[in-house]
Amino acid sequence: MRINPIRTAVAAAVVTTAALGTMVASGAAAGATGVTGTTGSAGAVGAAGSGARVAAAPGFLDAGELPPHSSSPWFAGTVTKGLPDPEPFCLEGAVPAGGGTYHRFFGTDYDTHAAQVSVVASSVTAAKALATSLEKKVAACAADWLRETPGGSASWDDYGTVAAGDSAHVYGVHTSIPESEPGVNLFAVGRDGKTVTVVRWAEMGHLDQAPLAAFKKTTATAVNKLN
Repeated sequence: MRINPIRTAVAAAVVTTAALGTMVASGAAAGATGVTGTTGSAGAVGAAGSGARVAAAPGFLDAGELPPHSSSPWFAGTVTKGLPDPEPFCLEGAVPAGGGTYHRFFGTDYDTHAAQVSVVASSVTAAKALATSLEKKVAACAADWLRETPGGSASWDDYGTVAAGDSAHVYGVHTSIPESEPGVNLFAVGRDGKTVTVVRWAEMGHLDQAPLAAFKKTTATAVNKLN
């Protein structure tokens, strides 16, 4: 599916990607409501509070480190402090918004897009708790989405761990509503020391069409660049 081309400015790619994020995740505009499940109890643990020190930004993926698109280059936005708007599908309310949180949007000339959100926690213990909370949130996403989307269908898969940093785990989530294109998402939750990152890749399609091997490589790169 073609969207408005992104030809001259990365900023345009960022705007398009942000606006499209949750819509593509569900396969329709109705999916823009995303998941409204409660935040995991560990979700806000260990983030630098709003009045605390501002942590240095961790390393982020570059555009060329995402799974290659067959018909378009990737465009990368700037690394920006705070939560993205919209927050990543499946993780609304789960990532702390303190001074240690940063994000970056990525887009293509088509519907394929991605986002990375990283959090520098207050300690390794806090980072472990946050990573565990985020993994649980992604694993519960399909069921949460179904409860909020009458008539929809959803599935998910646990694609296991990736050898990178202190931990890295990959998941897939598929959502669909009648008379609309299905949406497929790949998620990575990783940690190195006291820094946690989440990478989300999304486009219209099904889980068996997702570039899993390439995304696992992207996951390893993302986690290894954190510190």
